[in-house]
Amino acid sequence: MDIVHKVGIKAPVPAVYQALSTIPGLAQWWTTDTTGESTVGGRIRFWFANPNGGERGGFVMEVLEAAHDRLVRWRVVDGPAEWVGTEIDFAITQSGEYAIVLFGHRNWREWGEFMSHCSTKWASFLFSLREMLETGKGRPAPYDMRVDDWD
Repeated sequence: MDIVHKVGIKAPVPAVYQALSTIPGLAQWWTTDTTGESTVGGRIRFWFANPNGGERGGFVMEVLEAAHDRLVRWRVVDGPAEWVGTEIDFAITQSGEYAIVLFGHRNWREWGEFMSHCSTKWASFLFSLREMLETGKGRPAPYDMRVDDWD
């Protein structure tokens, strides 16, 4: 089972790749608490908190692939049990004035309410990526959009 999304961003592909493949870039649209090494073989830690400082949890990703201006791919090595062993990829192409990001969070073992929640959250963070690249300001956690009572 996979979560998949597509978003068009009015930005050059190299800028999108930087936002997806560097610690400072990731911290501007996904979570401000992003640390680690974003090169192939490295591990990136993403931690999430509420605006009041309460912790929500996090993930550690191993970087599997970073194909310049084309693809970023990770494997989840720590986090919620449903995420561990899944893979996340961002494929980037140019289509006219848009950089197209095809996103996948792949190999979920089974569908469940948590997967549905994560799908909606991924969509909200992809819009944060677009806002960051088009306006200069994203909505990374802890300033992200709340989608349900699990946030």
